[in-house]
Amino acid sequence: MSEPRVSSPTCSETLPVGTVLATQANFYQVQLDPDAGWPKSSLLCTRRTRLKKIGQQVMVGDRVAVEEPDWEGERGAIAEVLPRRTELDRPPVANADCVLLVFAIEEPTLDPVQLSRFLVKAESTQLGVQLCLNKSDLVAEDERRQWRDRLRAWGYDPLFLSVLTGLGLDELQQHLRDRITILAGPSGVGKSSTINRLIPSANLRVARVSGKLGRGRHTTRHVELFELPSGGLLADTPGFNQPEFDCTPAELGGCFPEIRQRLEFQTCQFSDCLHREEPNCVVRGDWERYEHYLSFLEEAIARQDALQQLGDRESTLKMKTTRDGRRYYEPKLASKKYRRISRRRQHQDLQDLCEEFDEL
Repeated sequence: MSEPRVSSPTCSETLPVGTVLATQANFYQVQLDPDAGWPKSSLLCTRRTRLKKIGQQVMVGDRVAVEEPDWEGERGAIAEVLPRRTELDRPPVANADCVLLVFAIEEPTLDPVQLSRFLVKAESTQLGVQLCLNKSDLVAEDERRQWRDRLRAWGYDPLFLSVLTGLGLDELQQHLRDRITILAGPSGVGKSSTINRLIPSANLRVARVSGKLGRGRHTTRHVELFELPSGGLLADTPGFNQPEFDCTPAELGGCFPEIRQRLEFQTCQFSDCLHREEPNCVVRGDWERYEHYLSFLEEAIARQDALQQLGDRESTLKMKTTRDGRRYYEPKLASKKYRRISRRRQHQDLQDLCEEFDEL
């Protein structure tokens, strides 16, 4: 359902309103509301200088008002960014409704720890999470059933998908209808292929899984929204294999459905319980992902300690991995830029030095 047109504070005429589908450099592709009756369906826009001065960022998914549209040249300028319902920094998407997490059940083989990391990262966005297992045609029905039961114990009802055979595509389209959905997952699991099946006009580049490394190659380089034929927008994001957590140790437990379920009707003895060795903890137990939680908790604590010691932003830290798979944070090395002094500066310094000698 489209929003009403808004009025510019400097003009009595109503302005076209639309959604930012893609950004590149200082240009923004804006899809105008289809039921507004404008001469063009989309415009290539710049951002007004006043928005830059007030630090107003324009993100993919933003609802914006466009002024001074050039219908022949299909150009315009973004005059206002409407209030956002949701906002994510990584990936930079506004007004998203849910995260569609895509993993391959084979090729590459599904890794429970990696899957758990992505699920925790998706849960930290505070958006709805839908899990899709692609390449389901490569495994038998019994194995799919085992994974379904296992993931339901984690708190998720997975959708089994096969881009090759079309399995699950209709159900997926129904789930994506009239929403802005962020598509995420490791490289090589078939995210771009999934978009190509749902939206043939997208024609995204795909790459095979590396046989030597057993993982996919990156094909998506930026965030872009694609319009679904059934309604809704789908955000393709660059693939990555090891998402970093940015939640605090206290927030981490809320990213596990198993912990939320255990705390729904009971409480731990201590309000700041981290569910490790605290007495009378109702979370600690033999559920499958408890070891994942403890491992991720160590990372979150290490990151928080490093931030407190440095007293600086997260951008000053980088994550390192030891041979045994343990992760820790250390400060990034500050890069110094060395520039040759200009001849004009050298000449000026020489003149100043001569004047000093003359005064002596």
